[in-house]
Amino acid sequence: MSDSNNNHDDHHGFAHVMPLWILLAVFFALVGLTCLTVWTASMDFFGMDLLLAMVIATVKATLVMMFFMHLIQDKKFNVLVFISSFLFGALFVGFTLMDKDSYEHRITEQDADLVPTTQTAPPSE
Repeated sequence: MSDSNNNHDDHHGFAHVMPLWILLAVFFALVGLTCLTVWTASMDFFGMDLLLAMVIATVKATLVMMFFMHLIQDKKFNVLVFISSFLFGALFVGFTLMDKDSYEHRITEQDADLVPTTQTAPPSE
């Protein structure tokens, strides 16, 4: 007979057990950051609204990746891959936002054309 059945119960370190209090703390931090995002959406931060929203979203994504995807306990190469993907994503969004001034006047002109004017009609006889 083969000894392959004896090796079946070997622990390979696949599952990462996370204490419940850490998972709950991360969950409530995500809920709090979501409430902060909703609250800041109604405020005016003088042109820094998008930057603030992106920072909050990045913090939330980092929490999800580190704790719910167990990157905090994973190999460092996988962490490097995820961080580099975020950096490339930020680079692409940054280049897109650098170009927004070229087209902003067209958007505001188009929005002005869509707003109905309040002209009074001549009285009908």
